[in-house]
Amino acid sequence: MNRKAIILGITGLVGDLLSQKLLKNNHYVEVISIHRRTANITSAKFSEHIVDGIEHLKNPVKADVVFCCVGTTNAKTPDKEKYRAIDYGIPLKAAEYCKKNGVGTLIVISAMGADPKSKVFYNRLKGEMERDVLKVGIKNTFFMQPSLIAGDRKEKRTFEYITKQMMKFLNFFLIGPAKKYRSIHADTIAEAMIHVDLHGYEKARIQSDEIQNIADGTR
Repeated sequence: MNRKAIILGITGLVGDLLSQKLLKNNHYVEVISIHRRTANITSAKFSEHIVDGIEHLKNPVKADVVFCCVGTTNAKTPDKEKYRAIDYGIPLKAAEYCKKNGVGTLIVISAMGADPKSKVFYNRLKGEMERDVLKVGIKNTFFMQPSLIAGDRKEKRTFEYITKQMMKFLNFFLIGPAKKYRSIHADTIAEAMIHVDLHGYEKARIQSDEIQNIADGTR
């Protein structure tokens, strides 16, 4: 395989780890970041476009897959309309880009509990995003639905840090059907995203425990 990959959200926790893995993977000949700021990566396989969004590219970038790793938090984006523009709007624009430019695979980080009928804003937003991205009709569309994402973030998130520490303890007690509620490391998500791109998966929505199983099978 000689695949070309676009990453949206490369400076985030999962996006950063994903880019590192893609650059080391011989199946990928080019890794392209489309982001508002530079990723400061030096590699012959890497290029970037500094724009406000994939829809603002002056010339379309040819690729085989788009990995959408964007996401915000209430602390960073308290305004719900701005929040929606990121967590809903960017994946949808990515899907429209794929459809228009012949990109056959789109892999989006969503969230556990995504449901367009949910009374919880975050879960409802993710569910609406999944529903409307699927309507665009990309040949291979996949949503990663992780539980709480573990890993070292560049920015401080105090409440999330405390929750992660609690989950380290609680994970031992989440067994059987409850395994999907265990926290999951960002590296695991990145590993699974690559595997799904290269090998596909039997369904569009991939829950947290399935993400873990996919990644475990590659190691």
